Amino acid sequence: MIKVEGLRKSFGGQAVLRGVDLEVPTGSITIVIGRSGGGKSVFLKHLLGLLRPDAGRVLVDGVELTRLRGTALDAVRQRYGVVFQGGALFDSMTCFANVAFPLREKTRLARAEIATRVDAALVQVGLEGVGAKFPAEISGGMRKRVAIARALVTEPEIVFFDEPTTGLDPILVNTIHRLILGLHRRFRFTAVMVSHELPEIFAIADTVAMLHEGRIVESGAPVLIQQSANPVVREFISGEPEASL
Repeated sequence: MIKVEGLRKSFGGQAVLRGVDLEVPTGSITIVIGRSGGGKSVFLKHLLGLLRPDAGRVLVDGVELTRLRGTALDAVRQRYGVVFQGGALFDSMTCFANVAFPLREKTRLARAEIATRVDAALVQVGLEGVGAKFPAEISGGMRKRVAIARALVTEPEIVFFDEPTTGLDPILVNTIHRLILGLHRRFRFTAVMVSHELPEIFAIADTVAMLHEGRIVESGAPVLIQQSANPVVREFISGEPEASL
């Protein structure tokens, strides 16, 4: 569904992406891993159309996202759902209003239909009865669930997760991962996730891609990445320096 070819991006003469190539199959969960500051969020912003590359292409179902502007770009984004790092909920809105926000902004659905969809989305993430509460009144894990409900309420084909478990303890990390996996199996959206949660992400990914110094140095099934002979990948996964480095 998504194909990235030779993606390059620099800021102030500092190269961040140095020729990224990656394919994301339709209906899969692809997780991009790598060190902090290694360009994962910059890469994700290119997939969202928030940044334009200096060179290279991002194609979504064969449509070159990097050439689109205005309504044509918006049409592709209509197919997206995004779970932002930290959740990015509106503190002044109830959980119900947060989940309803994209429906009110992007559709002409009647109020009753919006309410039905929001209630269903909250149930799907295990938050029945929480809609009247404000984000400050619920736990961090629950706020993540609200953010996931908001991303899915428009029934997107592609969902992007930017470090969706940041700030959670290990038990909640696994809980959120299981929730994402369960929702993926139910709705079959294509997922792209940026994460640093090792080894937990290996349990939910179809493909893991390692971004290092602006390039994808290896990608494949989790078991192949875990058994990688690449010293950069081995060092990152183990958390210990390779003797040869």
